[in-house]
Amino acid sequence: MAAQDGDVLYERLKAYEGQPAASGGEGKDPVNEPMIRHWCEAMGDTNPAYPAVAPPTMLQAWTMGGLSGHVVRSRAYDELTALLDGAGFTSVVATDSEQEYPRPLRPGDQITFDAVIESVSPRKTTKLGTGHFVTTRMDVRADGELAGTHRFRILKYAPAKPSPARDRPPADRVKRPRPVVNRDNAGFWDGVARQELLIQRCTGCGTLRFPWLPGCNSCGSADWETVHASGAGTVYSYVVMHHPPFPAFQPPYAVGLVELAEGVRMISNITGVPHDKVRIGMPVELEFLAVDEELTLPVFRGSEG
Repeated sequence: MAAQDGDVLYERLKAYEGQPAASGGEGKDPVNEPMIRHWCEAMGDTNPAYPAVAPPTMLQAWTMGGLSGHVVRSRAYDELTALLDGAGFTSVVATDSEQEYPRPLRPGDQITFDAVIESVSPRKTTKLGTGHFVTTRMDVRADGELAGTHRFRILKYAPAKPSPARDRPPADRVKRPRPVVNRDNAGFWDGVARQELLIQRCTGCGTLRFPWLPGCNSCGSADWETVHASGAGTVYSYVVMHHPPFPAFQPPYAVGLVELAEGVRMISNITGVPHDKVRIGMPVELEFLAVDEELTLPVFRGSEG
């Protein structure tokens, strides 16, 4: 696409900023305790504040249309999507979302919402391909009062042509992605470097938790200590990764949700058995994999026996 053509397209795309993406939306159900309980069970969130109020991150759940959908999406949003499709940006991927919570949602609240096309970016080139980021902002109201704002960003793009295999370095020459280490989980990674698997234990109520968090979900206490995990566990669930291929990984490989003997669960690779032999309930044992000179990871070795 010539630069001048791109400028003309971008001017047309920018004209949709500020136009509605959805209008007059209504939640199909009021905020209710059963849905809050289901959400908390699925997330493992035992905060005693629920279900008297809804977890803030449920905000979008109350606006979803289910299988039958909503009929509130605007003509402007459809036109914008069609314009991008016509320009060759036919693929789409969700990139990120942001939420703000002016007030909590409570059982009985009736939900309404509107959405606006907040911004369309200039043309960007990413590893996926070239396209435009489109951000919509949804304002969620409870009984007419603003209760939350949800910004959702997608990339509409033309997929990049895959580079020839000869131009890609072998997987064993590419470094594995580094884990995100912050002040809340640095102690865990310090333990891994010493080949110790550390679990947090709340000193207020004794509840074990993983992954590491700054406070206890059960009692809210910010005080905790660490427990050394025995390393024994079982496969609670798993997936086998085939696609997409990613540098430093050689698919297919198994990623498991392992339930440790202590009762908490963690996600890691399942090693020691072929990917198609991994099964739910399979016993596993912790081992530490030295990925490279800088990175050691906890993984779990399974046994077919």
